[in-house]
Order: sequence, then structure tokens, then C-alpha cells
Amino acid sequence: MNPIKILLLSCVSFVVLSFSSTLSAQNIKRLDGSSISSDQLDHTIKELVDTAKVAGLSVAVFNKNKPVYIKSYGYADLSTQKKMDTGTIYWSCSLSKAVFAYIVLKMADKGIIDLDTPLVHYLKKPLYEYVFTKKSRGYQQIKDDKRYEKITARMCLDHTTGLPNYRGFEPDGKLRIKYDPGTRFSYSGEGLYLLQFVLEQITGKDFEVIAQEEAFHPLAMKNSSYVWQDAFDKNYCVGHDSLQKPYEFDKRTSPHSAGSMYTTINDFSIFFSALLQKKGLSKKSSHEMFSPQVAILSRQQFGPNALVDDKTAANTNIFYGLGVGLLKTPYGYAFFKEGHSEGWGHYAIGFPDKGIGIVIMTNSDYGESIFKSLMEAAIGNTFTPWYWENYISYDQH
Repeated sequence: MNPIKILLLSCVSFVVLSFSSTLSAQNIKRLDGSSISSDQLDHTIKELVDTAKVAGLSVAVFNKNKPVYIKSYGYADLSTQKKMDTGTIYWSCSLSKAVFAYIVLKMADKGIIDLDTPLVHYLKKPLYEYVFTKKSRGYQQIKDDKRYEKITARMCLDHTTGLPNYRGFEPDGKLRIKYDPGTRFSYSGEGLYLLQFVLEQITGKDFEVIAQEEAFHPLAMKNSSYVWQDAFDKNYCVGHDSLQKPYEFDKRTSPHSAGSMYTTINDFSIFFSALLQKKGLSKKSSHEMFSPQVAILSRQQFGPNALVDDKTAANTNIFYGLGVGLLKTPYGYAFFKEGHSEGWGHYAIGFPDKGIGIVIMTNSDYGESIFKSLMEAAIGNTFTPWYWENYISYDQH
């Protein structure tokens, strides 16, 4: 049997025991020094979930860089009335990217990869000569654009490769380099997958094996994986559309660093706490991860406004580090990461200097509509750039 499956199957008893677990401090400290009781927050979240018709939600709040409140609400699957709990498996979407960045930085600490060495230097043959089993992969289409030879791990992690988010979103479905590498922030899952491919070539290991070795096992994230595991069948949630109908659920068999991670609020809270405490990485790598690598000037992160700049490097307060976004706030730099797809909306933001943070995971198209109200109530976060993120509050629809 696959050793990864053995590892996860051995944790089934842990999953069962964690289903009903919640963590709830009596008082939760906010950024401005005020506080909210756990009962008040619980009441607020229940009202938001009901009012905005959010199918299900899990939330973790952090004080002193550790989780003090972890609870789940609503339903894992409305069609079967299955309740959500803190051991429910979510598809994490792009929260996957933050874990991937952590893994890459750990490997950089070990000297396995250098952040500023062009990735092609690690390959035994030209990039375009590698053959992939999936037609949606492969690099033959950029063979004649030699700019790909400049792409580094750093560019992949701070989204400056010039590659599109996903080639399938392009009008012709083709891969191309849209900007000179290293010159502009442009969110790119393709860039992360390229880095994943190179890491697999360097190590001779499948990325799921790498992820278990570098992140999930050391952090005791026993119910997390970049591919579907049989143990997850016991308790997982499905995404819901605006009519509260379940979307088809995808149990992925191939790891994708940009978006295939499955996890629970319990597990992701362990990872997020490690980020807040800067555990597992060298001081140099932690500094790199949470330092501005590129200023973000665009009006919005996605869509046509991603091509329109309404900020300058001198006046923007949004940047990208390595694997996470950064916000300049009165409480120091905050780091954040989103996850989004049809039926899913996740958000995590941490303020390391204050030891405060929050993780929200939802399985609903309406999930993102309560982010603003929930974060303001829980930790006093008024700094997330709502318009840039395209987060429209439920009371403004």
C-alpha cells in the first residue's frame, strides 16, 4: 500500500475523535485592544450564516499567535443535512499556495533549491522537451519565448513569472508569457505548478510525498493532503451554489501545488499558527516570506481591473511576499491568503506583531459575503482591501 495512505489511514481514529472538538476562549482580544466574548462571537457568526444563507463555515481566531477559538457552523452538505464540524475536510483551493511556499522555503533552507537561480538550471534537458500525460500541462507553447529561462523560484512565489493564472482561462487556452519575468505582479497558478515540476525533477519525488515530508508530517497535520485520501470519505463537505445546491465534488488524484490541498480547520490552524510564530523556517526564510517582494498597483486582483493600475509604488499598501499577500497597517505588516472557486470561499489573515489572526473557511458561494462583518467583529480587521479582493458584503448585494 502507498505509504502516504498508510499514514493517513492510521489517523482515522484521530479524525473521529476530533469531529466534535471546539476551542473557545472566554474573551478574544481584537487589534485595537478591545475584546469580544466567545458567546458574543458565536451569536454574531450564527446570525451572519443564517442571514447571508451561507451553507457551512469554519472559523479559527488567534491570540498570542495561537488558536483560542475554533468552531464550525451550518452544513457540510445541505442536501443530506450533514452538519459541519471542526474535523470536516474542505477543499482548500488557493490556501494550498501558502503551504506550498512554506515547503519551498524549507527546501531552500536545506540547500535543495536556491530562490534566485533560474529554474531551467535544475533540469537535465530543455523545459519544452518534457512530456506530460495531461494535455493541459507541458511547455512546448513557450519554446520560442526565451524569457522562460529567466524564471526563478522567487518569481513563482511572488507571482511575477509573467505566466497566466491558468492557461485554460486564456481565450485560446494556450500558455504564454504575458509580462517580462520579475517586472509585475500577476497572480499565477501556472508559475507555482512550474516550480512544483522542477522540485519533483530535483528530488525525484512526487509532490505529495514532498508535502508530507516537509509540512504535513512535521506539523502533525494528520488530515491534510494534496490528493484525495480514502480516510477523507468519512467526513467531508461539498461546495454550494447560490441556490444552495451542491456542486459536483472533485476528489483529485494528482497533486497541484496551486490548489489541490484538502484540509480541516483544525489542521490549517496548526499551519497558520506556525506562520504566526515563524516556526519551521530559518530567520532568513521567514524574513523573505513576510517581506514585500513586489508592490501591487492594480485596481483589483482579478478580472479586467487587474490590468488597470490605480496605485503607485509609493502609495500602495498592498504587496506580495513569498506565497502570501502583505498589507501595510498601523499594526505592522499583516499577511493574508485567499482561496476561491465555485462553492468555496476561504480567507486567512495574520498580524504577527499583535499575535492576532483569523482563518475562515466556507463551502458556499455566499461565504465571502460575510468576511467583512465577521473579521471586523472577531478581531477588528478593517484593513483587508475589500474592493481589490472583490469581496462584496451580503448587505450590499
